[in-house]
Amino acid sequence: MSNIRFQALQSILTRTIPEVKIPAPKISEFFAANVFDKKKMKELLSTEAFQGIINSIEKGETIPRDLAEQVASAMKSWAISKGATHYTHWFQPLTGTTAEKHDSFFEPTSDGGAIEIFSGDALAQQEPDASSFPSGGIRNTFEARGYTAWDPSSPAFIMARTLCIPTVFVSYTGEALDYKVPLLKALSVLDKAAVDVCHYFDKGIEKVNASLGIEQEYFLVDIALFNARPDLYLTGRTLFGHMSAKNQQLEDHYFGSIPERVYAFMQDMETESLLLGIPLKTRHNEVAPSQFECAPIYEEINLAIDHNQLLMDLMDRVAKRHNFKVLLHEKPYAGINGSGKHNNWSMITNTGKNLLSPGKTPKNNLMFLTFFVNTIKAVYEHADLLRASIATVNNDHRLGANEAPPAIISIFLGSQLTEVLDEIETSRISKKVKDDALLWQGIPKIPQILKDNTDRNRTSPFAFTGNKFELRAVGSSANSASPMTILNLIVADQLKKFKIDVDKLIKKGEKKDVALLIVIKKYIKESKNIRFEGNGYSEEWEKTAAERGLANIKTTPKALDALLSEKSETLFTETGVFTKREAHARHEILLESFFKKLQIEARVIGELGINIIIPSAIAYQSKLIENVQGLKNLGLNEATFKAQLDIINKISEHINIIKGDIDQMVDARKKANIIEDMREKAIDYDEKVKPYFQKIRYHVDKLEQLVDDSIWPLPKFRELLFIK
Repeated sequence: MSNIRFQALQSILTRTIPEVKIPAPKISEFFAANVFDKKKMKELLSTEAFQGIINSIEKGETIPRDLAEQVASAMKSWAISKGATHYTHWFQPLTGTTAEKHDSFFEPTSDGGAIEIFSGDALAQQEPDASSFPSGGIRNTFEARGYTAWDPSSPAFIMARTLCIPTVFVSYTGEALDYKVPLLKALSVLDKAAVDVCHYFDKGIEKVNASLGIEQEYFLVDIALFNARPDLYLTGRTLFGHMSAKNQQLEDHYFGSIPERVYAFMQDMETESLLLGIPLKTRHNEVAPSQFECAPIYEEINLAIDHNQLLMDLMDRVAKRHNFKVLLHEKPYAGINGSGKHNNWSMITNTGKNLLSPGKTPKNNLMFLTFFVNTIKAVYEHADLLRASIATVNNDHRLGANEAPPAIISIFLGSQLTEVLDEIETSRISKKVKDDALLWQGIPKIPQILKDNTDRNRTSPFAFTGNKFELRAVGSSANSASPMTILNLIVADQLKKFKIDVDKLIKKGEKKDVALLIVIKKYIKESKNIRFEGNGYSEEWEKTAAERGLANIKTTPKALDALLSEKSETLFTETGVFTKREAHARHEILLESFFKKLQIEARVIGELGINIIIPSAIAYQSKLIENVQGLKNLGLNEATFKAQLDIINKISEHINIIKGDIDQMVDARKKANIIEDMREKAIDYDEKVKPYFQKIRYHVDKLEQLVDDSIWPLPKFRELLFIK
């Protein structure tokens, strides 16, 4: 057994389970203890300053600089009392991870002493280097200035003795360089559009917030085994590896007893999360071995996404204490389920009503139908844009596999709601309205829709699950801000169009409720093709989807074209969520990320194949040759060592193919590298470089089955997948 692999496996035997210290017996006693939330602000701020924060959160009002000084002073005092020594603007650049630059509260004084200082200016704005983050050409290398600006709607928190202040990140010229700016813009557009439509039913509604619950899937692997796999370490997934004899086929891991080491990690991670105000509620084993899931209670969408980004960082930090590595790659192991994050989305009014939850009265059900059908119509009209929002090189491995929805965007409603929509579509709308009750011929009063009135469909990318829609196609490592920006934006745009259509009918003399139903009926018919209740994995569905005109874009470079379509450009500019320049920049950044990740994988495959796999196979082959030579010297006939000769020949065959394919892959990569057009380069990597990955892997995995286990250099799937 190779030294690295042997040492990694040996180290697992000495693992001890760290003691998890829970701050208090009840979660409610320590929840959000490290968060500068509304409760703490109310205690520490003046009434004027506190109300300024609330007005900023709820009404989008600017916080005056003098009030910002009060907030900064209170925030500093609170943070120092909790042991913080530094502060940072915590933001989400287009790298896909979070970023932070720490500054100390400490300032020297003229008399040789020191004092802790944190000003309103430092709270409100900082200036990190914008040129070093992805900008898609918005910033040149010599144009370094960029700004982070405080987002009061997401509370500051303390992590690792540092006060972290959630912020947006923009260029010197004002373009968004992060995920948060367009999300906040989309939420603002949705709020206005939804409130306008709500006023058809309830004039008292003043605000609509999108809410989100993110189910996060992940894998755990022992840190020593992770470090012994250069492919896992450098790319986040195993580029080689023969499937373990036992994997997930018995389905015994799903919802099974949580291993003791994992349970200790989960307790520790949950405690840290709860201290930071992340309301984790659920934990369980997922389908694949060493795969798990955690899920929080629903929150306002901006906060939910901040919390999910923080959670992914926190998981990795805590895992190291327990000698684990968290794998957030969408497909770390070939042949078993990958990971996603299911985004459960709905809209909540300031009066507490869920707009996607049917009521007990015809009026409330009509309100539900309005937002329900408009959401369906929005996804139908912009399915390509929603597909683009979840497109990454990692997710391409997962979409369409047996644990994830296909690349075809469709909507699952369940039998009861499907029947309701079909009835409305085929009915004749009565022009009579009596006592706030809707009377349309042939349609009964819509029954109360129960949360569990229908089975769930795991093959649907976008499914209605009782009082929310679940976008299941988001990748596990993704920032949910990208798909949620698009979803909220397209729904807002559709609601604006709905109001225009309804108001036109009202101006022509139709009664309001009748006008609402006429437009709803029209939208039901127009968007019907995107509704699908069956098996999204079937070949039959691909054919049916094509007949319905639904796109099936399986790779990222082509899916991203939707960002630059004329239809999308109109949507972006009319709503103000993206400028044309920002949309082009994001398209370029995503393409660049796509081919660079494939470039890294190709390099790792080449290095491992030439420097590790082939030498190990030759070493074992040499032993076999020595064995055969010894048997020949004893005078034994060839039939005696036929098996050894067969293995020697097979090893040579596989080595020759691996070497030849790696050489061809390197040539293809060199040709792709000189392509200047970003889209063409990404497609070339996808279509001409990436196909070699599986070819090479096939022969490496065959060698893994032939070479002596004590010589094979890389930890095997049977060792990686089962936590000891």
